[in-house]
Amino acid sequence: MDHRAPFSELAALNAESTTGPEVVTEIATLDRVLRAHAAGLGDDFVGYRNHAYRVANLCIALTPTGGDQIEKIAVATAFHDLGIWTDGTFDYLGPSVRLARAYLTKSGRPEWIAEVERTILDHHKLSASQADSSWLVEPFRKADWIDVSRGMLTFGLSRRTIDRILATWPSAGFHKRLLQLALKRLWTNPLMPLPMMKR
Repeated sequence: MDHRAPFSELAALNAESTTGPEVVTEIATLDRVLRAHAAGLGDDFVGYRNHAYRVANLCIALTPTGGDQIEKIAVATAFHDLGIWTDGTFDYLGPSVRLARAYLTKSGRPEWIAEVERTILDHHKLSASQADSSWLVEPFRKADWIDVSRGMLTFGLSRRTIDRILATWPSAGFHKRLLQLALKRLWTNPLMPLPMMKR
């Protein structure tokens, strides 16, 4: 997850009604990856962890989660914005993908690489992803936009579900931090202030 975008370009995508499951408060894989990068995240650790859990829960509410789905969501969520901190850049999709690929290779899940990479690369798209519809890419993209917009976008999720997830995992300065990073990028790269955004 995760910067502000013209909501007018996304509002038409609010669809699919579901109430979603109960809030998940512990995912071992997600916590293990984030703890491994705690030093790099520094003071932003809690904010990023909360963002990751919000996106994971929103994604779970938007898609069936049988089999290995929650594990895939955990990996994608842990790494999707991590390149901001590991590589010190706001052009972070590539670094985040490299981290996820290395993790999946090391953990013996190379068959997940294509799906997780596409999930990370497309999570800031303004329009629907054209990836395999059985993959997590589109539910994850919607989940991240719900969180970035602080629930202004819903994509058919009930207000009760969204509010419960946001209340369980508060911002903890994450949205403020993103705004600071966006303004810094605008100052230093005015011709490409949001390099991660795609139509």
